[in-house]
Amino acid sequence: MERESMEFDVVIVGAGPAGLATACRLMQISKDADKEITVCVVEKGSEVGAHILSGAVFEPDVLDELFNDWRDSDIPLKTKVTHDEIYLFNSDTKSRLMPNSLVPKTMHNEGNYIISVGNLARWLANRAEALGVEIFPGFAASELLFNDDNSVKGILIGDMGVGENGQHKDSYMPGMELHAKYTVFSEGCRGHLGKQLIQKYHLDNGKTPQHYGLGFKEIWKIPAEQHQQGKVVHTGGWPLVDGSSGGGFLYHMEDNQVAVGLIIDLNYKNPHLSPFDEFQRYKTHPVIAQTLTGGERLSYGARALAKGGLNSLPKMSFPGGLIIGCNAGTLNFAKIKGTHTAIKSGIIAAKTLGEGLIAGLEGGKDLDCFQQRFEESWLHEELYSSRNFGPAMHKFGTLLGGAYNYIDQNWFGGKFPVTFRDNTPDYATMGLASDYNKIDYPKPDGKLSFDKLSSVYLSNTYHEEDQLCHLHLKDQSIPISVNLVKFDEPAQRYCPAGVYEVVEDAGDKKFVINGQNCIHCKTCDIKDPSQNITWVTPEGGGGPNYPNM
Repeated sequence: MERESMEFDVVIVGAGPAGLATACRLMQISKDADKEITVCVVEKGSEVGAHILSGAVFEPDVLDELFNDWRDSDIPLKTKVTHDEIYLFNSDTKSRLMPNSLVPKTMHNEGNYIISVGNLARWLANRAEALGVEIFPGFAASELLFNDDNSVKGILIGDMGVGENGQHKDSYMPGMELHAKYTVFSEGCRGHLGKQLIQKYHLDNGKTPQHYGLGFKEIWKIPAEQHQQGKVVHTGGWPLVDGSSGGGFLYHMEDNQVAVGLIIDLNYKNPHLSPFDEFQRYKTHPVIAQTLTGGERLSYGARALAKGGLNSLPKMSFPGGLIIGCNAGTLNFAKIKGTHTAIKSGIIAAKTLGEGLIAGLEGGKDLDCFQQRFEESWLHEELYSSRNFGPAMHKFGTLLGGAYNYIDQNWFGGKFPVTFRDNTPDYATMGLASDYNKIDYPKPDGKLSFDKLSSVYLSNTYHEEDQLCHLHLKDQSIPISVNLVKFDEPAQRYCPAGVYEVVEDAGDKKFVINGQNCIHCKTCDIKDPSQNITWVTPEGGGGPNYPNM
């Protein structure tokens, strides 16, 4: 099919902090040099910020590298951190408050802000548009386009109005090709085009496999007497025991609201584990429940996050483009923060692209100079200093791993002369169902704990039901013939939105995909033990609509 096309100097896929920082800095470079650079940003969410979910505590100093007036603007940074508390949960009722002197310095948050990253992205989008960037929300980048020399030419916006049978509906609208000298991929964690680029250009050669966590988040409105604006709580331990790991958080925002969440490392072994139900149990611990009791749950979401750090970071340049931010894996897991690092990666990308384009650089080249600029930046230094955080936790467990990280960060500044590596992909850690006991999760009480369907409702998720399924099975038989037999088909449990079911059909087992429930977390693409599920973008505008996450 011959499609319409548009030409730009730079196309950016994903209107998150990394992509929007790239766009803003590019336009600033363009104006400083008095030479036009055309920039387009495409965003699959119905609006900028609709698909963004993060804790989040934010280190704001990186904004000084973008805007010298941000402190005097309407930027949505309202709640400065007042103090930190870190607990070790020994059981479902017991806990220990850790003294600050024993906490790794990466977990201290003086000078940081509790924010909605979605709202920060909306603010960045306004600044980008004021600088001349074209932003197209509701349009999903569905395919990569290549030049004859195998360099990236741009992206294809997915067709709209295709029924689940593959036939065109009355609303059919063919997708458009966006061509660029350079394309920047900032899709967020496990972006489906970024995944293809890493495989095609072997960008992860010599690296340890990327590792992931599944992060849950809810926003609650709580009684005023239980609210302490600016308070940051982090926890480790229960309910993540017996081979599972991760940590929880409780952030006191403005307007008597708190963000509560749990991050579960996706290297867990027990196939009977349900991350969603672990999060529901987490909220019943007395330290968390004393804040939430009597409150109202306002929103819910879940999203995978890349936590492999520097050891897993792929080469970020390839012929015709760059892969940046959480799409590459720049999150600093030692801090549980990725927004400031994503923005910095975008600034480095813009400097690399802008200077090249102004100097007359031809399109389609491999911008190898990006790597040198990255290695000379504070971003590389920060990721290097935290390179052992995750592997140490995986190797030694929460207590000994935490002790090592305290020594590494507080005594050696992250420069302990040993580098640990975790070479087992998260999907390969799944054990056989017969080797593990089933977990008896309590029924939700409707006060602190809830079911999946009512939670998905709060995520404002919507997809056209009559559209091609965006969850592809490489082999239709594997869920029943392999995963059900070996692992009791864990997709029924690891999905936080009830997308996957095993049902009886005329006496036979049948694997059902409820794609309209999908909140785009990407867990299935990561954790399926047979690596049989591939997540691709649905029609643009579909998925969750997070208002304040």
